[in-house]
Amino acid sequence: MLNVPSQSFPALSSQQRVSAGGRSKVPLKPGRSLMDWVRLTKSHKDLTGLQGRIIEVTEEELAKHNTKEDCWTCIRGHVYNVTPYMEYHPGGEEELMKAAGSDGTDLFDRVHRWVNYESMLKECHIGRMSARPVAISKDFHLKRTEEKTTANGVLDNRNIVEAIAKDLPPRYDWFQTDSALTVAVYTKLKHLESEMVTVDLVGSTLRAEIIIEDYSYLLHLKLSHTVLEKVTVNITRNVGKAEIVLQKKDKVSWAQLGQPLDSHVSFLRRLDRGLFYRKCKLISKIDVNYNTKLFCLLLPDGVFLQVPIGQHVYLKDTIDGIEMVKPYTPVSSSLQSNSQDLTSTDSRKVFLMIKIYPNGGFTQHIDSLPIGGEVNVSSPQGGFKKIRLQAVKELFLLAAGTGITPMVKLLNYVLTNVSSLRKVKLLFFNKKDDDILWRSQLEQLTLHDARCEVQFVLSEPTGEWAGMSGNISLALLSKAIKRSDNKLNTLVCICGPTMFTSQGLRFLEELEFSKEEMFGFSE
Repeated sequence: MLNVPSQSFPALSSQQRVSAGGRSKVPLKPGRSLMDWVRLTKSHKDLTGLQGRIIEVTEEELAKHNTKEDCWTCIRGHVYNVTPYMEYHPGGEEELMKAAGSDGTDLFDRVHRWVNYESMLKECHIGRMSARPVAISKDFHLKRTEEKTTANGVLDNRNIVEAIAKDLPPRYDWFQTDSALTVAVYTKLKHLESEMVTVDLVGSTLRAEIIIEDYSYLLHLKLSHTVLEKVTVNITRNVGKAEIVLQKKDKVSWAQLGQPLDSHVSFLRRLDRGLFYRKCKLISKIDVNYNTKLFCLLLPDGVFLQVPIGQHVYLKDTIDGIEMVKPYTPVSSSLQSNSQDLTSTDSRKVFLMIKIYPNGGFTQHIDSLPIGGEVNVSSPQGGFKKIRLQAVKELFLLAAGTGITPMVKLLNYVLTNVSSLRKVKLLFFNKKDDDILWRSQLEQLTLHDARCEVQFVLSEPTGEWAGMSGNISLALLSKAIKRSDNKLNTLVCICGPTMFTSQGLRFLEELEFSKEEMFGFSE
């Protein structure tokens, strides 16, 4: 569940917009699915129009190819003929045309930087740029304090990092006992949580990433000696300290922690940090309804990873020679789960609720994965911050279909941990009765907590349906979403297909909810 394209909300610089997947999906013609594109790329047809030649492209030459019938674009210094891909692009032709005849690197990074374009567009590769292309600026206006220079699609963010480092310079130290090693990172972030820390210990290689507001601090070391594949993270919130505790394999004194590897002690904007993946094992999959399953993935030994509320991970795998990546928001194992009662094994599990599409190349692949099979899972991504829930008194959740996934952890968290909460109401939109995910669990939740209310809305109800019906509209929301008091701290979260979410945000604005009171996820 990701960002939402909208003219007024969220802002163009918001992480709700710049995280991956924020494009409007359009209906594709029959025979224009992802797998159809894969088959076309393997058909040996000339998709470049150059009959196998690789050329050097000037800025002037690139600019000439700017129509739907002849569309070239540049990503990180490489030029691609995306004309054959037009009808296969889930975001539609207009989205691709925003970068026609120009450098589309910034656009690509802001909309779907997680996509392996090199693999997807390999057969469309024209060649390299011979000079710096015109940087695309359509619809993307950065604040002056965050301006960057671009050279063949390579962004220079040193000025940004240097500016923030003056105020938030993390540092680290380490100490040891006979049996353990502790790496202490001092962030100065007073609301530091364990979920902001991700650790991957593979053999003697330690990679630890700490998220500090919208920035990423990385430790990357080849350790001096061998340690056990067991990681513990301790947080001291009042000083913003994270301790990464490792167990020594041999009780020897270490003279030094280790040798630095790539990007060690780097401090970057989070969006400028490349996605990092680890292989996770599928240990179970359970039917939720006729087309949706609950998958349980087990993190490897030596990995500490907790997905914050409202954030997502990417699954990555290679299908028919094409690397494919899809975002999913982890859920709890059930709506009755209490995160404070998790065992150590449970804390290593990632639960994903995935709808299996008949012609979905990636979802069909994941569904065919056998128990014990592996899939690559990224570190958490997303712009939602849990601190927004701390003082909330009224919370409204609008979800459509699998847009329920970010709402699952939101519901669990606020009902368990937010003492100020007076009311949480979920408005859950679906087509038919049997499309409603976890209906019985949602109904049970309302029986156990008087603050919780759930209303189901069907767009194609049967004659027996006695609940609400229709599609999201201003009239429907004006009846269903009512404040108790305009002075109360209120938050409205919405998630579903792009059109559902963008319409919902617009209706909420008409109902005089401020931008600060709304947060839009997207599928």
